[in-house]
Amino acid sequence: MTFSIIVVCLNAGDKLRETIDSIRSQTEQDYEVIVKDGGSTDEITLKYFDDELKNLALYHSHQFCFVQKKDAGIYDAMNQAISHVQGDYIFFLNCGDVFYDKNVLKRVRERIRQFGAMRETRRADLPETRRCIFYGDIYERMTDTLVQSNPVIDDFACYRNLPCHQACFYDAGLFRTRGFDISYDVRADYEHFLWCYYKVHAKMVYMPMTVARYEGGGFSESRDNERRSRREHKDITGKYMPASKVRKYRLIMMLTLAPVRTWIARNPVTAGIYQTIKRKVIYRNKSR
Repeated sequence: MTFSIIVVCLNAGDKLRETIDSIRSQTEQDYEVIVKDGGSTDEITLKYFDDELKNLALYHSHQFCFVQKKDAGIYDAMNQAISHVQGDYIFFLNCGDVFYDKNVLKRVRERIRQFGAMRETRRADLPETRRCIFYGDIYERMTDTLVQSNPVIDDFACYRNLPCHQACFYDAGLFRTRGFDISYDVRADYEHFLWCYYKVHAKMVYMPMTVARYEGGGFSESRDNERRSRREHKDITGKYMPASKVRKYRLIMMLTLAPVRTWIARNPVTAGIYQTIKRKVIYRNKSR
């Protein structure tokens, strides 16, 4: 089993080095790294390319692939990187995000094996409906808080509370049919997850472990992109869910003061308490 770790960057500065160092520190070494750069021009990033990354790609070509090519945005960059994937499971780690500790990949491998996903049958022969997304939790660096993912993926989870992208290991076969829909600027990963769930019927497998230290405050969380995110969320849920369910879930969100809960979850002062309540009360009951 090989992990394909995709890192896309554009003028990332020292964050790229931090992310790559985190990958290289893993005790599990059966991985490949595809670094996709969209045309960085900042001095720090270019120096890292020349001093280290190009040498890694040259002398460790079985593990490192370095692609420099213009793209139409972050999801187009990811699609370009996916075209170079040779491994069994794809993981996306953005610049500034790092693995939670040096044993993450080792534990994920063990979890996948325990689940029985590694069958004697050649993986390429498996139908897509038997493919899996394995996902865990993240540690949010902005709020200094452990954020547990929903242990059960159902319709309401798909509407409101999917796992963080940096917590998900995708069976590579789920991207052979189609990549990210780049007509969505900030929600293409969300749309692809719902496609996997509703159209391909991939199995969602929760791993009770922390996968990554997530930086937060990135591309999709700027004020302009939050407005765009709401529009795209409405379009995507309308594409995959019946209108009656969408109306029901919107009403639930309104009655449960979703904007207030979001503010609480993002505030460093209150985030820890909020996530503890979710973890020990809401998710604990769901996982029984």
